[in-house]
Amino acid sequence: MLLLALALPFAFAQNQQPLYSTYTFNPLEHLAGIAPYFEPAEPPRDPSPPEGCKVTKAAYLVRHAAINANDFDYESYLEPFTQKLDNTSQKWSNTSDLSFLATWFPPAIEEEEMLTRTGRLEASQLAVQLSYRYPDLRLPSTVWASSAERTVASAKGFIRGIELEDNTINLTTIYEGKEAGANSLTPFSSCPAYHGSMGAEQSQAYVKVFTAPILARFKAYAPNFNWTSSDVIGMFEYCGYETVIRGSSPFCSGDLFTPDEWLQFEYSQDIMYYQNVGYGHGEEFTGAVGLPWVNATVNLLSSVDSEEDMYVSFTHRELPPMVLVALGLFNNSALTGANLPNASMPLDRVNHHRTWISSYILPFLTNIAIEKMNCSASFGFENTTDPTYYRVLVNRSPQTLPSCYDGPAESCSAKGMETFLRGRTEVVGEYSERCGVDYSNSTDVLSIYTANVTGKASGLELASMK
Repeated sequence: MLLLALALPFAFAQNQQPLYSTYTFNPLEHLAGIAPYFEPAEPPRDPSPPEGCKVTKAAYLVRHAAINANDFDYESYLEPFTQKLDNTSQKWSNTSDLSFLATWFPPAIEEEEMLTRTGRLEASQLAVQLSYRYPDLRLPSTVWASSAERTVASAKGFIRGIELEDNTINLTTIYEGKEAGANSLTPFSSCPAYHGSMGAEQSQAYVKVFTAPILARFKAYAPNFNWTSSDVIGMFEYCGYETVIRGSSPFCSGDLFTPDEWLQFEYSQDIMYYQNVGYGHGEEFTGAVGLPWVNATVNLLSSVDSEEDMYVSFTHRELPPMVLVALGLFNNSALTGANLPNASMPLDRVNHHRTWISSYILPFLTNIAIEKMNCSASFGFENTTDPTYYRVLVNRSPQTLPSCYDGPAESCSAKGMETFLRGRTEVVGEYSERCGVDYSNSTDVLSIYTANVTGKASGLELASMK
C-alpha cells in the first residue's frame, strides 16, 4: 500500500499536461517592414497612463499605412518570380505544398507604392483609437505628412477617422527634398552619409544560409522550376503584400514555411534594417537623423504657448527606427557594458534574444508616441516640485528610456528629459556634421511645426513647404 501511495503522485505528474500547451504562430507578425499593422506588446506593459497620471499633450510619428508593393521588392523579387511562373514548364498540381501555384495568379499592381484599402482602413482605425485614448485632448487642427502619395493618403485616412466634421483639420505636406537638412519629415533623404542599399550585403549573406534547405525542399517538389533564393524571398513577401491587397494569401500557409523559417526570413530583414537605419554603423549618423524630431517634439510638448494638444506626422519607414536609435531604444547591447552592436547580429544564425526586431519596430503604420503627463496624483510623486513627466510608446507599448526612468512606471521627469537629451546629443551628434552635409543652408533643427506653413483642410488642395 505504501508503494502504491508513493507511485500515484508520480503517475499523476507523468500524465499531467502543461496549463498552456497550445502553440500558435502568425506569419503576418514576422514580416518586418511589410507586416500589416499590429501591436506586439513588446514589452507587454499596460499602455494606460500610470496611476495618478493624466496625459496633457501627445505627439505621434507615424509610418504610412499598407501599400501594394515597395518598388524595390516588386522589381527585385515579386515580378521576377511571377514572370518565371508564367514561363515555366513545371506542372504544379502534384507538387505537394506548392500545388496552389497551379491556379494562383498575382494581384494586379498597375503602379507600385500605392496605398491599399487595407492601408486606408488602418490609418482611420488608428485615428479612432487615438480619439478614444485621449478623450480629454483637443483634436488636432493640423496633421503633417511628407509629400509622397502614400504618406499623404495615409494622413488623409487618419484625418477622416478623427475629425468630427468634414474639412475641419488641415493637412500640411512637407516637401521631400534632398537639401532640406533636418527640417523635413524625410531628413534621411538630405543626409549624404545615408544610402538606401546599406545592409543589403549583410542581409544577403544570411539569406544564402537560411534559404538553402528551403531550396532543396522546393527542388525536390518541383524539379523543373529553376529555384533561387530570390524566389523564396518573393514568396515570403507575397504573404504580406497579397494579404493587404486581397485580404489573405496562400503564401502565408503554415504548410509552405515552418515557423522557424518565418523567423529566419524576419531575421534577414532585421539584419538589413539594423545596418540601414539602426545601430549597425555604430550610430555614425542614424541617431543624428532621428534626434531633431525628438528635440522638436519635446519642445512642443513642454511649451506653454503651443496651440495643439496632439501633433501627428506621417513619414516613411526610415525615420521611425532612426528616432528609436536617437532615443537609445531597441539596442541589443544596451545593458552589456560593451559597444559591440554588430556582434549582436551574426550573419550565420538567428539571435533569438535580440531586441531589434523590425516587425515590432516598423510594420506598416508603425507609430512612436511621446506623451506629456501630469502625475501630481501619483502615489510617491505627489510632492514633487514639477509634476510633469514624459514617456515614449512604440506601437502602444511603453518603453523605458535607457537613462531616464525616475517617474511613475519608469517615465521620465521634465528635468530628467533635459539631461537625457543633452546626453543623447553627445552620443549621436549633430545632423549636419554626422551626415557630412556638403550643401549650403543646411540646418540641425526641425522647425516645420512652428514655421509659418499653412495647410488646407483635408480633401482640398494641399500646401507644401519646400
